[in-house]
Amino acid sequence: MNGFAEGTEVTPELLLETGVISKLNAGVKILGNGKLEKKLTVKANKFSASAKEAVEAAGGTAEVI
Repeated sequence: MNGFAEGTEVTPELLLETGVISKLNAGVKILGNGKLEKKLTVKANKFSASAKEAVEAAGGTAEVI
């Protein structure tokens, strides 16, 4: 997600538009792989514990939708 600009609201629709995911049918779960270096607002159906921690540690918010 470091490819998104600081302050971006990352939604499942944005992930689909940018080719990060291929479909929305089953919802989106964000996993905590790698290090997040930007403050983002991330909205998804589920978050792994490490993903939620990474988003919040970078100053962003993880919102379950």
